[in-house]
Amino acid sequence: MIIAADYSFNGGKEVIQARWPDLLVEIEGILCAVDAGQQKTKTSQEKTMPGQMLYSPVQLNRAIGIGFMARGWHKQKVCCEYPTSFYRPGYKPKCLRGGAFREIDFVKNLLGVEVQFGKYAFMVYNVCAKMTIFHKLGHIDCGVEIVPVKSFADEMSSGVSYFEQFVWDLEQRGKSDIDIPVLIYGIDL
Repeated sequence: MIIAADYSFNGGKEVIQARWPDLLVEIEGILCAVDAGQQKTKTSQEKTMPGQMLYSPVQLNRAIGIGFMARGWHKQKVCCEYPTSFYRPGYKPKCLRGGAFREIDFVKNLLGVEVQFGKYAFMVYNVCAKMTIFHKLGHIDCGVEIVPVKSFADEMSSGVSYFEQFVWDLEQRGKSDIDIPVLIYGIDL
C-alpha cells in the first residue's frame, strides 16, 4: 500500500514529527509493507456489485495489525464502569452487562494508532472521542488515524468511509479545546 494523503488535525503531524519521528517512520514502513493485493478476498453479495471481488476490511486490518504487533505495538484496553446514579428513582435495569470496555488498536510510547475501514461514524468517534478518552486516562498523548482514500474505499463494501469525506467534516467542525493532535493518513493501493 501507499500513503496517498495526510492531514494534520490540531497540529498532529507537526507534534508527531517532533516527538516521535522514529515511530512515524515505523508506521509508514508498516503500511507500505502490506500487499493489499492479497487482501482482495471478499466476494460481494451487494445488489450493486454481485460477485465482484472486493478488498476485505477484516483482512486489511489483520495484515496491518501483524506489522504493528511485530514491532512491539500493543492494544490498549480500558474497562468501562457504567454509572447507575442517573437512573430515575424506582427504575431497576434488567441487566447491566459486565465486561464492557474500550480499546485502541495500537499504542507505543504514548502514541496511539487506529486503523479504520468502517462506517464514517467510527472515524469521527476515533478522533473526536476515543483518542480524547485515552489521552485523559494517560495512555496516549497524540494519535494517528489510518483510513482509505475514496478510490480505495470504492473497491470495498459499500458504506466504507474515506479520507476526503473525513477531512472535509473535520475542517467544517473545527477544533475543540479537548481535541488532541492527530495525524490522519489516507492509504491506497
